[in-house]
Amino acid sequence: MSHRPDPRHFQTLLREHEGIVFKVVNLYAHHAEDRRDLAQEIGLQAWRSFAHFDSLKAKFSTWLYRVALNVAISQLRKTNGVRGAQLEPLEQHHLESIGAEPAPEPDERIATLYAFIGQLDPLNRALILLYLEDKPYGEIAEILGITETNVATKISRIKQTLRGQMTGTAIAGA
Repeated sequence: MSHRPDPRHFQTLLREHEGIVFKVVNLYAHHAEDRRDLAQEIGLQAWRSFAHFDSLKAKFSTWLYRVALNVAISQLRKTNGVRGAQLEPLEQHHLESIGAEPAPEPDERIATLYAFIGQLDPLNRALILLYLEDKPYGEIAEILGITETNVATKISRIKQTLRGQMTGTAIAGA
């Protein structure tokens, strides 16, 4: 890409892929003000890095995920979890009530899933977000800067831990 990026082209691409920013922001920031701040910071960092974006090396969506996740994880580390950066932790009674009910409503399962995701460390949270987006392991590896094998291993461990939590027997070490 040229050294002087076209602001209109950038805005068009960002608008077309704004869902990526919204997903990352909603997963890493839980107060409206924090979400706005994080979205602005992601936009700013994406613009600053846009001159280095090479469409021959990566899709814009892959590149934007990488920028957004890097910014979100950096912000989370800076705040060190301050101002509610974590979702409410899963309590034992949540898990017991899940097992006691015949079939939870889809919304309840989704809420439980997001509560679990909120407890993951930043890298695993990013990994599961991309997995839930049906991104191929190769693209997840590229975005996160880890190997495909590492992606597969981590996803397997996260799934195993989630299964354990859903049945009330969490497996350590995800």
